[in-house]
Amino acid sequence: MSRRMSPEARTVSWLVGLVVTMGALAWAAVPFYDWFCRVTGYGGTTQVAAAGSDQVLDRTIRVRFDANVDKGMAWTFRPMQTSMELRIGENGMAFYEAINNSDVPVTGTASYNVAPEVAGYYFSKIECFCFTEQTLQPGERIEMPVSFFVDPALVGDGDASWIRDITLSYTFHPTEPRQAALEAPASDTVN
Repeated sequence: MSRRMSPEARTVSWLVGLVVTMGALAWAAVPFYDWFCRVTGYGGTTQVAAAGSDQVLDRTIRVRFDANVDKGMAWTFRPMQTSMELRIGENGMAFYEAINNSDVPVTGTASYNVAPEVAGYYFSKIECFCFTEQTLQPGERIEMPVSFFVDPALVGDGDASWIRDITLSYTFHPTEPRQAALEAPASDTVN
């Protein structure tokens, strides 16, 4: 004797399955989107390379450098060069300067992208200060390097072969320790 589910029970089962599926998809959306951007260069997301390019072309490309800080972050942040011209495939190194203008330690993380967006698939970073958080003590000044190259495959891509200039842009954002310092009430000490 087989038991059949009532129409109401089937509807409830179907709805529970739908809710579980939607929850799983929502949970997976952020890592999937991150992976998608890294693989395709979507939104100007750059690539990460373990080593430099093994091919250098005669064609040159200009890389421009841009720097910004999030509102309320007491840092001065700027590129130490406005642009550089290098051959496609050639390893380049640029430096950015950061100064903590506050009287407390500040930890920041840099977000980044390149423009035009299609160049993100071909712009590869070997080493970058943006891979880790940066903590600056009050008044501290540091120079931070970024090592990169433009993949020679760019010239063979009909959508990207027209590119002659790429802008690498960073924005520093305060991280949790900074927010905690800002939100902590001033303590009164009694001796």
